[in-house]
Amino acid sequence: MNKGLIFVISGPAGSGKGTVVNLIRNRNPRVGLSVSATTRDPRPGEKDGVSYFFMTKEKFASLLEAGEILEHTEYCSNFYGTLRSEVVRITEEGRDVILEIEVDGAMQVKRLIGDGVVTIMLAAPGAAELERRLRGRGTESEESIVKRLTRAKEELATAPRYDYFVTNETDRAEECADLVMKIMAAEHSRSERSAEYIGEYISELDGIIK
Repeated sequence: MNKGLIFVISGPAGSGKGTVVNLIRNRNPRVGLSVSATTRDPRPGEKDGVSYFFMTKEKFASLLEAGEILEHTEYCSNFYGTLRSEVVRITEEGRDVILEIEVDGAMQVKRLIGDGVVTIMLAAPGAAELERRLRGRGTESEESIVKRLTRAKEELATAPRYDYFVTNETDRAEECADLVMKIMAAEHSRSERSAEYIGEYISELDGIIK
């Protein structure tokens, strides 16, 4: 069985990445969902290994030191991260994994995994549309909107470090999901990922020729 691949999808607030990722997962149930680790306490109804892998800060630090956490962030004095073991489990089953993470985390995963990671950045179609989307939510202050736009500028500056840059046109999330799924399919067809199969193919031909 061919191993699955790790697809990292990032994008500024307002890029619609959450919607696109959900569309892909709904269309392709073989795309795996990696359960994250966290140091916060479980909330009512949450189950260990289902909602999160709950652990102490000492355990989290130990895994981080050992390279077993592919990317992490801190929020409200607690840590959240992607476990290498979860990603490996899914890809060894021949399923792909999508990690919807920020730019810093994407670069962490790329550095630790290397060629097994495909990075995709999503963006709104232009600065004016991005601003319109953020203001259209009607839930944030002017200060918050300016901060998000400033952060978007910083994130977009890292786009050349990604493998793909995809524009998520307004009201066309389905089309954007289609394009990302085509990228995923194409990545599986890269010749270097089929080196073992090609070698076996040639060996079989040698047997027939003889």
